[in-house]
Parts: sequence; C-alpha cells; structure tokens
Amino acid sequence: MNKDNVLDYINNNNLIGIKAGNQRPDFLEIWMVTIQNRIFARSWGLAEKSWYNTFLKCSAGQIKCNDVVYTITAVIPEDIAELTDEINKAYLTKYNSGKNRKYATGIIETQHIEKTMEFVIGDEK
Repeated sequence: MNKDNVLDYINNNNLIGIKAGNQRPDFLEIWMVTIQNRIFARSWGLAEKSWYNTFLKCSAGQIKCNDVVYTITAVIPEDIAELTDEINKAYLTKYNSGKNRKYATGIIETQHIEKTMEFVIGDEK
C-alpha cells in the first residue's frame, strides 16, 4: 500500500469511489479532499441511509482509486475544530469552478461541516 498514491489520486480526481460499511455492493462516487496528508469527506445529502450514517454504525469501508481498492476506517476527527477552516479551503480550491461552485460553497456550511469524516487508509485489496 502506498498512501502517497492514494493522496495523489484524490488530489487529482474530483470523484472518488467509496463503500461504507460491509453491506453495500457498489461504490458511490463522492468528493474528497486532503490536508496534512489526511483524507476528508463531507456528506452532502444528509440522508438517513447515507454513507456518513453507515460509517457511524460500522467504521469499516473501502475507497477505489482507479482499479485499486483500499480498505479504510472512517473516524470523526478529534481535531475537527482546528481543521475546519483548512478543510473548507481545500473544498473551495478543488471544487469551486463551473457547475461545482454552488456545491463547493454549500459544503462549507455548518450542516455539512458537522458531517465531516476522516478516512484512514488500511490495506490494498
């Protein structure tokens, strides 16, 4: 496993495949950002059956970078208060163009900030 490859992939691609928990059969494509060599995502839809709520019940999951799948553990960052401004800037920098602009400014609102999750890379599958 090469964490640098994962970080590079996330930094250079808008949509990253994710599976939350152990029950989902398919990857869902979501926005992810990196700061301080860490990976973060925020829930947009806020639905009961969202990837975010699934991870709250079971922290195990996977992300897909091209054809390589990595196991992840999802955690609520303990230092989220200190990281929020930097995560906001990362979203605005990466996604603030064209049709993404509306969502980039939305994802830095309080209701989405409260749904921030960090993904810790495990093994390559």
